[in-house]
Amino acid sequence: MRATSLTVLAFLALAAGAGPAGADLTPVGLWQSVDQDTKQPNGWFLITDHSGVYDGIIAKMFLQSGQDPNVVCSRCTDDRHDKPWLGLEIIRGMQAKGDNKYEGGTILDPRDGNVYHAEMKLSPDGQTLIVRGYLGISLLGRNQYWTRLPDADLKQLDPSIRALATGKAPPGNAPPRR
Repeated sequence: MRATSLTVLAFLALAAGAGPAGADLTPVGLWQSVDQDTKQPNGWFLITDHSGVYDGIIAKMFLQSGQDPNVVCSRCTDDRHDKPWLGLEIIRGMQAKGDNKYEGGTILDPRDGNVYHAEMKLSPDGQTLIVRGYLGISLLGRNQYWTRLPDADLKQLDPSIRALATGKAPPGNAPPRR
């Protein structure tokens, strides 16, 4: 009886730590990046799934003293030109390629308007997203490590950004969808 109870308890403990049975990990959700030097948050990003195509926007900015909260992508040369950074779609066209990998998309650096090829890799526990932007081949690129935030943090977002997570964005506030 005691051995059976321990077996059941061990199974329940493993099941509780494993997450929902059969749940596929995806990059959908809210992510935080930190400044490599200060270790302070510098941005939150919201990744959404549009029928198997993953896109991501700037969901929250952590500005330093004196920074303009209404900065726009003045150096962008595509449809994002002069769009506000907050809500700006920076990740486009990512598609699952197996083993928690996503490829085939692009990432925008709104500071200089450059668009790079991109790939993402989700950690086995689903809590870290490695986002890589590169020129030409992946070896010529740079990684950023983003940490998943709890869904409860969506409450901290501007209502227009939060609406994007639920698919109920008011007209004109949602990034273009293909």
